[in-house]
Amino acid sequence: MGDLITPVARPQGLYDREAEWKRLVAFVDDPRPRPAIGVVTGPRGHGKSFLLKALARATGGFYFAVQEAAQAETLRALAQRYARHADLARAPHWTGWRDALLTLAVSGCGPTALVVIDGFPEVVRQSPGFPATISEVCHRLGDGPGGSSRLRLLLCGSTTPVMSRLLSASTMWVDQVVELAPLDFRQAREMWAIDDLGLALRVHAVVGGSAAFRFDPAGDRPPAGFADFDRWIRECVLSPRLPLFWRAGHILDRVPDSWDIAACHSTVAALAAGRSTPGEIADFLDRPATELPHILSHLEARGLVRGEPDAFQPGLIHYRITEPLLAFDHAVIRPRRADLVDADAKAIDEIWRQARPVFERDVAGPHFAQICREWAVRFAPADIFGDAPASALSGSVPHVTDQPAGIDIVVRGREALRRGPLLSIGQVSWTEPMDRPHLERLRGHLVHLAALGEDADRTRLVCYGAAGFGPDLRDAEARGKVLLVSPEQMYGDGQWPRTTEEGGHQ
Repeated sequence: MGDLITPVARPQGLYDREAEWKRLVAFVDDPRPRPAIGVVTGPRGHGKSFLLKALARATGGFYFAVQEAAQAETLRALAQRYARHADLARAPHWTGWRDALLTLAVSGCGPTALVVIDGFPEVVRQSPGFPATISEVCHRLGDGPGGSSRLRLLLCGSTTPVMSRLLSASTMWVDQVVELAPLDFRQAREMWAIDDLGLALRVHAVVGGSAAFRFDPAGDRPPAGFADFDRWIRECVLSPRLPLFWRAGHILDRVPDSWDIAACHSTVAALAAGRSTPGEIADFLDRPATELPHILSHLEARGLVRGEPDAFQPGLIHYRITEPLLAFDHAVIRPRRADLVDADAKAIDEIWRQARPVFERDVAGPHFAQICREWAVRFAPADIFGDAPASALSGSVPHVTDQPAGIDIVVRGREALRRGPLLSIGQVSWTEPMDRPHLERLRGHLVHLAALGEDADRTRLVCYGAAGFGPDLRDAEARGKVLLVSPEQMYGDGQWPRTTEEGGHQ
């Protein structure tokens, strides 16, 4: 793309997203005289609409948010908004999207006509021929006199099968794709301005990296410190008078009518309760295991769950919920919703007191383990594992009967032809201080893995602890026998200790 025609200042109220803003501004201001199509996608609640509204305001573009409706109603609403945008005395009458797009193509206040359609999947449900119409209109505008049309059409939609199909088929006619991923746990801490790391981890376990929740009523009174977390949960998350209480349920309720919404909710409930494999979920639902792949693939296509192979048994898939609020809702709110909807402050306090252990065990603990995996791949110092990590997964050690067989974090390096070298195995503890028994358990796993054929000569043993480490572990760390990772290291606030002997598992 060429140099920007007009510098566009980034809005003050936009948190982070510098790279995404620059890409969108460059897309709009590309001086080449032809139509261009862009796609903005990502999970719900991560600022797509806010970003695109700001872009339209800054560039004089036209923004339209689609609602669930029949095509005729949508076109009328579009025409009315366009009339206000273009200062027309009367809204135009459009019989189809072709007429609307041709008119919108000349709606810009400058050399570029930016048009944002926020709700592409909704339009496709109303008008299945919409993608073909876009292609036809852009082709016609590009072949016009002098090829001078500079329509910049941005299509926005949350992660859905419709958006996936668009992107998979768009290599020839989409010019720019911008995906707004959730803010990572470090960025989320900065956004919430939280100093206490235990509090930051718990807030992230509830709302994740969504900017929408920081700037809705739940974020108006954020927890002032670790001791204020319970107050924030009671008043801002468990209160049925605030939208966050209902938000997670609506995520699943917006699936097509042909789907078994009840089965989707129960599948998420199973995952929130710690059932991660299809067999475990089928037992929870009391359904045949053959029904699970269809439901799981549907949830995965919507970006709500993710399946990952077992680190030692690739044919075994572990599923997890990707939206933290969805996990919190199904573990804490949904089982108690009938009591919460009309509860007063005293009743909510008692409900949360009883649910707090469930939150720590089923929500915050597994969430911390996932953050540890993210840290291992994305944020760990370059030499911490001896080589660049390619993956960090959970693993089930085969043929272990005399001790817990699960390993929380298995870090592998890159390998072209087979699974990568075993760089590290690690155990996670959320509420229990870690000490020698945790290290001995890891040593036992490593001996067993070596007997199964894993190359374990350079494998590092790691304890990831949110509740501290005992003196025996600290001594082992000083001798290079184990690596201890605390929230301070994960957030980049802590220093790595000097060791008298480099890692290994001796």
